[in-house]
Amino acid sequence: MRSRVKSKKARVKTYSIVLLIILAGVGGFGLFLMIHSNDTRQMKETANNFIDILENKEYEKLGSVLEKQSYTSADYTLEDVIDKYDAIFNGVDIDNIQASKIKFEKVNDKKLEFSFRLNFTTPLGSLENLEYHTQMIKTDDDYKVKWDPSLIFPGMEGKDKVVFHYWKAERGEITDHLGNGLAINEEFKEAGIVPKDLPQESKNEKSFQEISQQFNIPVKEIHQKLNQGWVDDDLFVPLKIIESDEAKVIPGISYRNVKLRYYPLKEAAAHLIGYVGKVTKEDLDRNPHFSEGDIIGKAGLERALDKELRGKDGGEILIVDENGEKKQEIQTLEKMDGKTIKLTIDNYIQVEAFKHLKGKPGATVVMDPKEGGLYAVVSSPSFDPNKMAQGISQQDYDKYTNDENKPFISRFATGYAPGSTFKTITSSIGLDAKVTYPNKVRKINGLSWKKDKTWGGYSVTRVSDVQNVDMRKALIYSDNIYFAQEAIEMGEKTFKNGLNQFIFGEKLDLPIAMKPAQISNQPTFNSEILLADTAYGQGELLISPIQQASMYSVFQNAGKVVYPRLLDDQGKRKTKSAITSSTANEMKDRLEEVVSDPNGTAHLLYNHQFRLAAKTGTAELKMQQGEKGDENSFLLAFDVENDHFLLLSLVEHYSPGSSATQLNKSFIEELYEYFQMR
Repeated sequence: MRSRVKSKKARVKTYSIVLLIILAGVGGFGLFLMIHSNDTRQMKETANNFIDILENKEYEKLGSVLEKQSYTSADYTLEDVIDKYDAIFNGVDIDNIQASKIKFEKVNDKKLEFSFRLNFTTPLGSLENLEYHTQMIKTDDDYKVKWDPSLIFPGMEGKDKVVFHYWKAERGEITDHLGNGLAINEEFKEAGIVPKDLPQESKNEKSFQEISQQFNIPVKEIHQKLNQGWVDDDLFVPLKIIESDEAKVIPGISYRNVKLRYYPLKEAAAHLIGYVGKVTKEDLDRNPHFSEGDIIGKAGLERALDKELRGKDGGEILIVDENGEKKQEIQTLEKMDGKTIKLTIDNYIQVEAFKHLKGKPGATVVMDPKEGGLYAVVSSPSFDPNKMAQGISQQDYDKYTNDENKPFISRFATGYAPGSTFKTITSSIGLDAKVTYPNKVRKINGLSWKKDKTWGGYSVTRVSDVQNVDMRKALIYSDNIYFAQEAIEMGEKTFKNGLNQFIFGEKLDLPIAMKPAQISNQPTFNSEILLADTAYGQGELLISPIQQASMYSVFQNAGKVVYPRLLDDQGKRKTKSAITSSTANEMKDRLEEVVSDPNGTAHLLYNHQFRLAAKTGTAELKMQQGEKGDENSFLLAFDVENDHFLLLSLVEHYSPGSSATQLNKSFIEELYEYFQMR
């Protein structure tokens, strides 16, 4: 009995010892798990902090995550490491840094392999999946990142550096159809002052006075430039861009070479070609591909064709050793210079067209009537685009903006009532509609006419009191009443159907901002008065000189409208049938008579040496019937024999002696001579 009790006690004791051992083992394993879990948390926290520092470029925080001995043994201080990251990632302008595929692999109790990948954007584009490898080292119960230069860029070591070479694309040039430059890249001199080089006598303003007179810059402006915050004694302070042959030796003035955009035709092609300038904040906000300091097209074709002209910049990012020797290529992007764009414009015709407007507000368009190529697209008055591209002074800019003739308006692309030149279209529609006949006579008495009492106080007026008027006389004398009566006989439906065969409402395939040609403000006239006024080129018609030239090309193309072209490589010409070939030929003959007949409004242009067809016109701008309004003068003229050219010219605010016909008489003669020599 006693022995059984004793045996039972022994078993209980044994169980207790085993239980204690088990409990101790469980406790030790839990402690191990707790310690291991704490290590993992610390390691991941340090790794995540390091990744956050890289992604956010907060390099000043690197001291909290880097193992000190790793960078000091590589002969770096913490400040060196921070400065190196900052110089490379901010200096090269690297952004959008994102980490991925972060991995850990245990080496031993105090080391773990740590790897990750980085994607980011450089000025040359995206760099993806750059692989980084290092270790996490446990020091003082905390994990730190073992650092070496390869954690900046894989492959870097020692005192290696990263260099960025930027290759600026050269802007493509714009030429005429013969290769003559219209917008070119030219070497210039930039005049400036290095303050330490100013002679002593500058203190009494003598030098500043000389500099002011030489470069036409007020002394006050020179002082303002020299007092800018960034100016230092040995820094070059730009004053003015000048042509290379204008650089003269002046005490205190230094020069440096610069390559800039230059416009050889100056004012003669300013509205068409436009100009370039530095990007503004608005430009940067509008287009994320622009960078500060970029030169872009600001107006005209420079703006419309900017993408093709600008090309694409390139460059290379390299790892070099401390002596600058190339070790590894990180990224390369070949530059693509801008495309050279050839226009249908003819340099000589463009200049002469502008010259003959003599500064009057107006426009001239000269077109190849067979192929549609625009030889000249001129607006007057104008401005010097070189001043705009090189940095226009406030004084010059104010002079332009305060000019009542508005030199910044592109008149060749502005809609006008075309006046009597439009009677050629009305005649053509009437002939095709079998309402108008060449010999059909209308008996008209007096210089004014109205249909009936429903017109109230409104009447159509004319200049010449010719009683028996057929189509031939109506064109020669430019009789408003005849064409008003013809349109009313046709009726709105027939007349409108005829007009719609032309290019009204169409957007032309030209890199020129221009509203489509308009017949009227509303879809229908809703008024016989408006129908009558439209017939002789007034009413609510709005047609730009370019659009007019295109419409009038029907007479040299058997009734087909030839669409205007400006780019020389635009391919096959585009046409549209508008009137019959018989009507086109009839109109050509009648318009030749407008020049040859002594009573013709274009007889001033008559020259027995060549065959010219023409139609003059005036569009009167007035607020009410009976008052004398301002007048715009128009001229349509084209070569009958060889179809070498079609000209449409406009002069605003016509005054005696300065009509479009008078201003273009010698120009037309020059055109004939020029085409004979070609």
